Parts: sequence; C-alpha cells; structure tokens
Amino acid sequence: MTSEHPPFERQQTVYKTDPQFQLDSHSYQTQYVDIYFLRLAVLKKIVESHGRERWDGVEVNGETVGRVERVLDVRQGEVCWVVGTVYMDMKLKPNVLEDIAKDHFISAPPPRQKYRDPENDKIMIEDESGRLELIGDKIREEDLVTGCVIAVMGTETANGEFKVIDVLLPELPAQIERAVPESLSQTKKYIALISGLSVTGNVHESVETHLLVEYLLGEVGSSADQSKSASISRLIIAGNSLSEPQTQAADEAAASSSTSRAKSKKYGYDSTSYNAKPTTVLDTLLTDLCTSIGVTLMPGESDPANASLPQQKMHPTMFPTAKYYTGSTFIPSTNPHACEIDGVRFLGTSGQTIDDIFNYVDGNDRLEMMEKTLRWRLVAPTAPDTLWCYPFQDGDQFVIDACPHVYFVGNQPEFGTRLIRGNEGQIVRLVTVPKFSETGELVLVDLETLECEVINFKTKSSIPSS
Repeated sequence: MTSEHPPFERQQTVYKTDPQFQLDSHSYQTQYVDIYFLRLAVLKKIVESHGRERWDGVEVNGETVGRVERVLDVRQGEVCWVVGTVYMDMKLKPNVLEDIAKDHFISAPPPRQKYRDPENDKIMIEDESGRLELIGDKIREEDLVTGCVIAVMGTETANGEFKVIDVLLPELPAQIERAVPESLSQTKKYIALISGLSVTGNVHESVETHLLVEYLLGEVGSSADQSKSASISRLIIAGNSLSEPQTQAADEAAASSSTSRAKSKKYGYDSTSYNAKPTTVLDTLLTDLCTSIGVTLMPGESDPANASLPQQKMHPTMFPTAKYYTGSTFIPSTNPHACEIDGVRFLGTSGQTIDDIFNYVDGNDRLEMMEKTLRWRLVAPTAPDTLWCYPFQDGDQFVIDACPHVYFVGNQPEFGTRLIRGNEGQIVRLVTVPKFSETGELVLVDLETLECEVINFKTKSSIPSS
C-alpha cells in the first residue's frame, strides 16, 4: 500500500562559518583608543584612493584642490581634502560618568529615543594629530555617526571650522562572484531567518513557537507547505532566543521562609534569583529542530552571553540535549555572524548595531542605516563610543573586508528588505528581521534569486483587538 504523498527530502547546502568575529582572548588590559587607530590605518588607504580619483586636478573658484596629510595641516583659505575619523559631539549621548551618577538619583531619568540635537551637536573629524570641526549643509546631510572614516573636501574658515563642499565614504568592499544560473531551477533552496523568540519557559509557551517548530519539521500544513518546508536547508536564529531574565515569583521566595535563608548555600544556584526553565525549553526546541534541519544560533542582548561585541557563541553545554548535534546540524555562533552558504555570503547581527545607530540619526529607515554601515565598511561603527566592545589590539574586527550578498539584522520593529548596488557592481540584499515573539514572522531568503518571503504564524487569539 503506497502513501498518499511521497516523502519530502530536506534540501542540503554547503555551510562554511567565517571565524572573523571569534576571539582568541578576552582582555581589557589595553586602551580603546587603539581601535580607532587600527580602523583608520585600514580604511584611510581606501578612502584616499577614492579621493585621488575624484578630486585630483579639480579646481574650485580657480584654485586647485590639494591633498592634506593630517587634520592639523589644514590651512585657512586653502581648498583641500583630508581623511579622518568622525566624532559626534552630542550632549544627549550617554556618558559613563553619568551612568555612575545615576546611583545618586532619586529616580533615574527616562531613556532617550534619540541623541540628536541639531542646534547644539557638533561633527568633528580627527586623526592622530588632532581634531577639526566640520560645518556646512553637505556634511549635515550625511547622517554620520562616531567611528566612521570619511574624506572631506572644503576650506577652513576664519573661525577655525572646516566648511565641507564634498564627502567621500569607503563604499562597499569587493564581493565574491556568485554563481547565477541562466534559468531558474525548479528546486528551491531557502535560508530561514528569525529573531526574538523570547522563550519564557512557561508551561503554555506561545502557540506561534510550536507552530514554527512543526512547520520547519514538515509536520503541519498542506503538501505544498511541506514541500516548501523541505526546501529550507538552514535556520539562522539572530539573537534574543530567551526572554529577559526574571526571578521566580515573589510568593515562592517568601514561602522559602527564614529557614531556607539561613541555609548555607555551597553548591548549585539560588532558585529565587535564577530560572532555568527558559534555557530548558529552548534546548528542547533546538533538539527537535536539529533532528531535521541545520540551525545556527547567534546570541543577542537578552541571551546568556558576554555583553560586549562581538558576542561569543553560547556554550553548547548550556543545551544538554542539543549539544550532541554540535558540529553537524547545531552551530552556536557569534554576533555579528558571517558565513557562506552554497557560495552566497551572509553577514548579520542580532540588532544592537542598528539600534545604536538609530539613536544618532534623525530618520527611522533602518534599511538605510544598514546600507550606511556597508558603505562605511563597518558592521559596528559606534563601538566603542556608545556600544560595548572589546579593546582590539591587532586589528578592528568590525571592518567589513568582503561584501556580503545577504546582510540581515535581527530584532527590528518590522520586516523590511531592499536591494542595493555598489560602485563596482556589488549587489546586496538587505533584510530587517522582526521579533518573532511580537510579529510571529519567519523570513525566507531564496539562495538563487535572493528574494525574500515572509511566513506569518500569528494566531487570531494572539492579535490584540483594536
């Protein structure tokens, strides 16, 4: 007796992790200023080459534009161009001294959505020689952030400010050629992107989460749904898989009474301050998935990993069952994460990088912010100014050396996608991945066309009434 539907086979792909964001050591013994020197040393050569192509021999008001080696070599009245690192002097930007002072506040000040204050903010350019303030409409239009390296052309005013006429960025790096078939194949291969699962560990975990797992395993839906599920070769979880840490209920803590408080706690953990249920539930979900599909797990802001970027992979021993799939279908990874899947290069973060840039700029277009990071060639330009990171010694690991084909950012307010092009023919698919716990959305990326598709698991019972 034959089955009504033939069994579907999971599409297989070749997956290679890029170790760019893996750290050999975790040391805070060096100064953070080294990051800016290392970053400038790499990107200065690139921006200088763009500057020579654009400005060599150019005349402005009858005066030939000259090249200035250092910021402090700029002379008043001379039209010139110089390369340096941007520093945004913003009064509303967080300050570590203010954070310490919060301990003395009666009530903490409300968090700011934006650091911008156009009337008082100053844009500076600096190098090892010094710092120079930039003015003019042209520089204000760029929506820059602290840490990006640029070239500016203009002239110094009588007030010692540099009036900017033109701006150049490093632009997109070289991109490996992707094999594009002449005609589309009938067999699709998808990479699934998801973020913000926010597993709580409750007995009644969200229905959407269970539907997601069953869909990826091909256990629900029609024959067409199961066929598409089988076309998904890998799931990338872009951070915040666990909910924000919460203590056990206050009544449970009270029930422990003075007797338990008097106990000498030598081993184990205090259950009133730690809840292992979310990790246990996530381990179960990962184990179910790894029996059928490859899973890459990136840490996020709410996950049990180091807070400083690049966040290192969550240790497999945290997942006592899923760890047995490590190296095969279970790949704990870093944040940011870079990999190559069937010749398609992916680069992504769990969202902290773009969330921080959002505070610097006026607009709300997060895809444009993502594009800016690629054109700056920096996956985390605001680190270490307003984003925690390690003080690198040998090189800035946030510099983007190879242009990705797919660039994704997790834990964003909503799904969005855009195709951008570089000056040398680079084509990049930008994807903002929303929080699954809020939207119930899973993003599929076609490895052949780089087109995106969204599958929504939100149930009617979970949609708030208007």
